[in-house]
Amino acid sequence: MRDWSPVLGLPLWVWLFALPTGFALVCFIAGPRLQRLLRPVWRLLDGVYFTSGAIAACFMVTILGLIVVQMVARWTNVAVPGTTEFAGYAMAATSFFALAHALTRGAHIRVSILLNATRFTRRWLDLLAVFCAAVIATYFARYAIKTNAFSEMLNDRTQGQDQIPEWVVTLLSLPATPLGDWGSAMSNASSDLIYTPVWVPQLAMSAGAVLLAIALWDTLYRTILTGENPIKSEAVE
Repeated sequence: MRDWSPVLGLPLWVWLFALPTGFALVCFIAGPRLQRLLRPVWRLLDGVYFTSGAIAACFMVTILGLIVVQMVARWTNVAVPGTTEFAGYAMAATSFFALAHALTRGAHIRVSILLNATRFTRRWLDLLAVFCAAVIATYFARYAIKTNAFSEMLNDRTQGQDQIPEWVVTLLSLPATPLGDWGSAMSNASSDLIYTPVWVPQLAMSAGAVLLAIALWDTLYRTILTGENPIKSEAVE
């Protein structure tokens, strides 16, 4: 994990694991004094998690819309190629964008037999579990992003019938393009349909994995500072 060393000056594992763990130690030392400084950040992150859940809901509605389009296409004998593939992409996006929101709402399955044994296990095992989950999620997010880069390098394309306009691909690739070249890149992009590059639907996986990692590190810091895990299961009546 030395990919960013020439740019950021430190090995990648330091940025992804050492620094977040070091901030957790700072939270242990500083204690509740950091809460006042971090509350605005927590409010911002809560908004990000909620927005992620809203995006997941939009993709879920997209799946419904594609199913309706397929039904109408069969009734009218009109071919609508690519709807099956797009529905699969929307399903993956729904799953990954919902991860962070579901975590903060207590919708993930948590085995709490040992956590509820004593006050000691409730605090320290909970912290250990959240820390391990944050490390694993960060590791997954890092390689999800690397998968995007590898698919783009290979120019891997879908093997289905789905096609998207070329300007959509150019628009999504702008963050990896120098800012001064954005205008020329968009002006040279056409409206011709091309087979979907695999890295385009993989973006949802990367974004959702990054948000999940952030949510888990955030949960760890809040648990250390407040003495209580912010993840609460929603009551179902």
